[in-house]
Amino acid sequence: MAIAEELAKKQRAISVAEFFEKNRQILGFDSAPRSLITCVKEAVDNALDACEDASILPDIFVQVSRAGDDAFLVTVEDNGPGIVREQIPRIFAKLLYGSRFHVLKQSRGQQGIGISAAVLYSQLTSGKPTKITSRIGLNDPANYYELIINTKVNEPEILVERITDWDRPHGTRIEMEIEASYVRGRRQSIYEYMKSTAIVNPHARLTLIEPDGNMIIFDRATDIMPPQPKEIMPHPDGMELGTLIKMLRYTERQKLVSFLMNEFSRMGRKTAEDICKDAAIDPNELPANISHDQAKHLLGAFRKVKIQAPPMDCLSPIGEDQIYKGLEKEYDVDFISTTTRSAAVHSGNPFIVEAGIAFGGSLPKEDRIEILRFANKVPLLYQQGGCAITHAISDVNWKNYELNQSGGNGIPVGPAVVFVHVASTKVPFTSESKDAIADIPEILNEIKLAVQEVARDTKNYLSRQKLLERRKDKEEIIKKILPKMVAKVSSILGKEEPDIRPVIAKIMGNVLVQREVTPKADGCFVSLKIRNFDEHARSFKLHELFKYEVLEAPEAKIMKVGNSTSLVWKISLVPGEQKVLSYNIECSGTPELQAPIAEGIDEEVITGAKVV
Repeated sequence: MAIAEELAKKQRAISVAEFFEKNRQILGFDSAPRSLITCVKEAVDNALDACEDASILPDIFVQVSRAGDDAFLVTVEDNGPGIVREQIPRIFAKLLYGSRFHVLKQSRGQQGIGISAAVLYSQLTSGKPTKITSRIGLNDPANYYELIINTKVNEPEILVERITDWDRPHGTRIEMEIEASYVRGRRQSIYEYMKSTAIVNPHARLTLIEPDGNMIIFDRATDIMPPQPKEIMPHPDGMELGTLIKMLRYTERQKLVSFLMNEFSRMGRKTAEDICKDAAIDPNELPANISHDQAKHLLGAFRKVKIQAPPMDCLSPIGEDQIYKGLEKEYDVDFISTTTRSAAVHSGNPFIVEAGIAFGGSLPKEDRIEILRFANKVPLLYQQGGCAITHAISDVNWKNYELNQSGGNGIPVGPAVVFVHVASTKVPFTSESKDAIADIPEILNEIKLAVQEVARDTKNYLSRQKLLERRKDKEEIIKKILPKMVAKVSSILGKEEPDIRPVIAKIMGNVLVQREVTPKADGCFVSLKIRNFDEHARSFKLHELFKYEVLEAPEAKIMKVGNSTSLVWKISLVPGEQKVLSYNIECSGTPELQAPIAEGIDEEVITGAKVV
């Protein structure tokens, strides 16, 4: 028998499950600590997607408990819509099975590998099945399964199937025993993953119970659900020849013009006809009859004819306000700036870059800044050095923004956290484990622009703080010297010491607030003189708080605060402008009034009022 025939006998197909069984490191199961994080991440991602698809505010419970020396039981439970009974085995125990791979819209998972890969890792390392409980409604039964994957054929094997009691009205629970390691106190840990997930999903409530029983709750910062992304058709920009030929071959459309209009986004009749004309193809031609050369001409026409950018409602960015709330909730800082860039496109795929920076507070001053990387609202914990987000941040000249940076490039040093989120219908990851974003020029540029935008805000904040510090130091010196001079001169002249606050305000360039009280027969008349000695316009609110009845306050908003009355004025003064406010109160004798209260202005630039 020929050698070729002997070799031919050994050839056989392998299933995708069998491939990943022997190459699990590709999916992020390459170390004990990382394997645990990957299992939790895949289950939590599925739970978040399910809740958002059903417009349910996510309430997700994660428990990691010891099951042996190097074994852990991972339990993830959600309040999502649940899974219909027939779909449970395939969703959890069949790789490359899912509903999002062929759908063009932003989502956390797309390939149908994640949770089933975790099930595969569980059965490989523990030899035990994964336990699933799911319920789709209060009036429906809860279904319980114990599953493994038959890796030879990539199909689920059901070991146990029954109806069970469960106190949740709807949701899904997964239990996996795995060989792993639980770590604390470093960036790559379950705690940090949960914390980062809470920041980027401020509408979710996450509960983590660690192996020692310690419970950590990451409460939601908002009750506002993110906008639901909508499915779009493929865009001609970035279309590849092989994909186009496949679409032409298998379409049900009978005319080329109809094919173009209905199977691509942003393709109206005129645009479709212009493409056919440029490609020299009859618009009424049957798509399946288009030759290889004609398909090449069609692809060339896509590049020549002006086609609108794809619609952006397929994306669901977090939003500047929600990023702010997420950072504010998890970090004790002095300043936060956030931005959401306008949408851009790479290879026909819409994407949006969002960035934020949290500065100061309790963050370490001598360490490198912390980088929070996210793709479609999922934290990226590994391969930081190989990610486009890190490369873009390193390429910024941070010395221009008041942060130290050795050699003019690289990650800067300072008390800051830099946040970057890339939302796209197709995030270009560098590998199947989805740990890092590839260096696509369009994405790199958008990340850099977004980071520079929030960095400029930080620089302006730091410059303002330095100016306020200098003003404060100057005012303290003046307040020490002037009173002594005034006291000495008044003593020599034998006169009463004058009020020097107007002089201090003028020297400092502050806003001056002076109050004068005039007793009257029916009460007291109070006037507030406000003058802006600063070279900049100033706007703020001024409050008067007391326990007297108001007889008249023409320009004020009157509010009751417990047993007290509050008068509020909105003040706007251009440089050199002066305003006089007045009100009458019911009192006998000289009223007891505390200092006026200013809101929305720094204490270093106002004299004669307390600042809140």
